[in-house]
Amino acid sequence: MEPGSGSESLAKAERGRGPRGGAAIGSVEPKISAFVPRRDHSPRELKSWAKRTGFVSTFSGETAASGSERNDSAGFGLDRGVDRRRGGGSSPKIEIDPVLGRTKPSKGVEIEPDAGAGHGGLRSEGDEAVRAEGKRRIGNVPVLGASDGGNANRNGGGNGGGNESGNVHGVTAVASVVEPKIIDGRDERDVEMNLYADGEEPLDGGWRRPSAMKLGLRENPGIVPLMYYGLQHYLSLAGSLIFIPLIMVPAMGGTDKDTATVISTVLLVSGITTILHSYFGTRLPLVQGSSFVYLAPALVIINAQEYRNVTEHKFRHIMRELQGAVIVGSIFQSLLGFSGLMSFLLRLINPIVVAPTVAAVGLAFFSYGFPQAGSCVEISVPLILLVLIFTLYLRGVSIFGNRFFQIYAVPLSVMIIWTYAFFLTAGGAYDYKGCSADVPSSNILIDACRKHAYTMRHCRTDVSNALRTAAWVRIPYPLQWGIPIFHFRTSIILIFVSLVASVDSVGTYHTTSVRINLKPPTPGIVSRGIALEGFCSILAGVWGSGTGSTTLTENMHTVDITKVASRRAVELGAVLLIFFSFIGKVGAILASIPLSLAASVLCFTWALVVALGLSTLQYSRAASFRNIMIVGVSLFLGFSIPAYFQQYQPETSLILPSYFVPYGAASNGPVHTNIKQLDFAMNGLMSLNMVVTFLVAFVLENTVPGSRQERGVYLWSRPEDISMDPSSLEDYSLPRKLPDIFARRNV
Repeated sequence: MEPGSGSESLAKAERGRGPRGGAAIGSVEPKISAFVPRRDHSPRELKSWAKRTGFVSTFSGETAASGSERNDSAGFGLDRGVDRRRGGGSSPKIEIDPVLGRTKPSKGVEIEPDAGAGHGGLRSEGDEAVRAEGKRRIGNVPVLGASDGGNANRNGGGNGGGNESGNVHGVTAVASVVEPKIIDGRDERDVEMNLYADGEEPLDGGWRRPSAMKLGLRENPGIVPLMYYGLQHYLSLAGSLIFIPLIMVPAMGGTDKDTATVISTVLLVSGITTILHSYFGTRLPLVQGSSFVYLAPALVIINAQEYRNVTEHKFRHIMRELQGAVIVGSIFQSLLGFSGLMSFLLRLINPIVVAPTVAAVGLAFFSYGFPQAGSCVEISVPLILLVLIFTLYLRGVSIFGNRFFQIYAVPLSVMIIWTYAFFLTAGGAYDYKGCSADVPSSNILIDACRKHAYTMRHCRTDVSNALRTAAWVRIPYPLQWGIPIFHFRTSIILIFVSLVASVDSVGTYHTTSVRINLKPPTPGIVSRGIALEGFCSILAGVWGSGTGSTTLTENMHTVDITKVASRRAVELGAVLLIFFSFIGKVGAILASIPLSLAASVLCFTWALVVALGLSTLQYSRAASFRNIMIVGVSLFLGFSIPAYFQQYQPETSLILPSYFVPYGAASNGPVHTNIKQLDFAMNGLMSLNMVVTFLVAFVLENTVPGSRQERGVYLWSRPEDISMDPSSLEDYSLPRKLPDIFARRNV
């Protein structure tokens, strides 16, 4: 735009007023002098202005990368702003009313780029609909500066973004005054427009609408609603909380009663650690529990060569081995947080590292999922289909204001298919002449019965005797399996696994804070959360749950679908979990779930973990060749390298079931030194998909050049934010009257 073009346009407007020009010229705004930006402003002034006016911004915590990228995709082109201004283009102008704290109503069309002019047009289908509605209400009103034919003067910019109307330099196109309609007590300019389909909201990007949460972080609607929302929260996480023991305990040689006891222990530890994290960790509404991050290394230890031929007290011996390894790895994780080293590592942990690492956690069990569920396709296939129907096709169905099918997809599907399996069992679908499901496979002498033993064990609903043998009241207690066993080889594996668990938790902290519209925590708060997770895993090792206790990745999905972020609801749900752990029959009922049914649920749960992991790429430039190459190489090598280590065990395939063969590489891998303990640790680590994926992604992300915007570097709050505005991070503050040593972890 040439200098002086504004005065020329104004002159044309004067000449083209027409007979009604007098009325129109009276509403022309006075000429505004050039804007001179202040360079000596203080952020404190903005905060004080926000407090006076009541203006509240939604802090998303996302990097400038995706924000600028999204603007580019919409046609704003922030990185080409200088060229667009020369060509006449401009980004939309938003004015905030300093009194009401909301956007001012538009006075007319200031600059309206043409969608067909170059690549800078801003028009979309939604924009056209809004313009059509505006024209319908206002009608054909003469516009200042219009020609005789009624067409506004059009200046086509060479760079795209040609502007309709001749308005320049802040001179607004003026139309006749039209009184706004009153709708529900507000004028039509105040009526909100939903720009997102199905009530969904953007999870990131500079300015956002307020989160549509039913309950905020510190809201307390009463004991009855809290109890309901707490149970709802934990039922939606049922697949993660109770199905890990159904895999581990039978592989360890445990009985049905042992499975019931481990499930009760998991419920107790999950309830205790969730309450601890809610008060002394990050204080986000996150459930702690047995994580799938610890399942793969546990299977590696369970399938070690020295345990394959053990018959007497095999379960207790392996459990004590797992306890010792979990305790050592958890101590390392706790030191990582309390020492402040985690604050340094946060600079190196970004979405490009988190996404493939978490995805590898779920993908690692592809060899177990359907091969185990396929033993009873008449049960597993309907269950998988039912879960998908509830979560995808019926996700928008609302009953009493809740997305019933989406929230309760897993427990509802399990109840329906479990009942169906019960009728199949009662109807004789799994009855074979002369065969009994109560006889162990090793004691079956008839060949025909030996062939059907696997099917009966995995499909029948009356196989488990846990319900008959379990006590009504049993309180899990520390060291219930005996004194933990500590070995160097297993401790090294769990130390690396605790680091992967910390990476998983970092991504969950950031995403959850964004989804509930909180400022991201400071690195000190993140370190405090990681330190407490390490302490909670120590408790899990002492009690003997078989795995460590960490933040469940599925929390992000649960908060998103339930729209409940209440800390009190999570705490009350944890109390109920502890109560149920004391009732032995509850664990026994859960232990009697058929194995094929449990494997079918885990197929969906592991797929959900993969999806949630890859969803963190939204905080980076997902279309960047650098990023997609790092993610692709990390995932490919994360599965190809372990496959190389797993091929050095020809005799294992004759001893272990096919779905456990990948976890037997630690005893027969290619690494051979004079130290057997080191051989086991190295072969075990390199056979774990998530560990290899994490190492490859970590090295590439922090060595391949790339801008902060391209990498999507996590933006954490700074300690200075607390000194400038103590209330900004109040939601993360520890309870009062705590010693100063804990209070320092706030920053």
